[in-house]
Amino acid sequence: MDALARAAVAEIQSGMIVGLGTGRTAARGVLALAERIREERLNIQCVPTSHATETVARSYQLPIIDFAMVEKVDYLFDGADEVDPSLRMLKGKGGAIVRERIVAHAAKRAVYMVGQNKLVDRLGQSCTLPVAVMAFGLTSVRTRLRDMGLNGVIRRTLDGQFFLTDNGHLLIDVTLENHDVEELASELDRIPGVADHGLFLTECQELLVETDKGIEKMHRKVGT
Repeated sequence: MDALARAAVAEIQSGMIVGLGTGRTAARGVLALAERIREERLNIQCVPTSHATETVARSYQLPIIDFAMVEKVDYLFDGADEVDPSLRMLKGKGGAIVRERIVAHAAKRAVYMVGQNKLVDRLGQSCTLPVAVMAFGLTSVRTRLRDMGLNGVIRRTLDGQFFLTDNGHLLIDVTLENHDVEELASELDRIPGVADHGLFLTECQELLVETDKGIEKMHRKVGT
């Protein structure tokens, strides 16, 4: 039994539009949701946050709808690469940050699930920060990032080709030092040519943590 995945989908009910996150942990949730649909005959509709997640969802015969025609999502479950004590997250290993953020902000309730090893004192402690950029402005954006003290590499596939997101963006994976993540996120948002980045500072309403003693629930404090 996958306790974390089951906890992430436990409160999904018939009639809901459900956002499906991207990555290995989110894929566990997709499987758990498929099991609930099969066992309980839930009537839901799903919005995947990436082509990869859509492929997994379709393999389990989950009902998919076009997010372009959806105003609100009732419930989203997703994973994260790092989470700090304020439930601010670093995401993007799966390369789906643009769509993940759009769906998160359309969700009435956003639940994220991680292993205990993803809890960190500061974001960037063990992971690089992905910045999604338009290929058209790659060199100028990269120069701007260096001026901000953000050094990194353009993500590539295993065969050496540039990694492209589902929206056709390149990813620059940069190293975070002692940056103020609130200020950094605001500054990145203002750079022309930056489509998005992996700092998800306000999206997590509820966090499910897989520990040796079971599943721990954490909630964002009001006003943070």
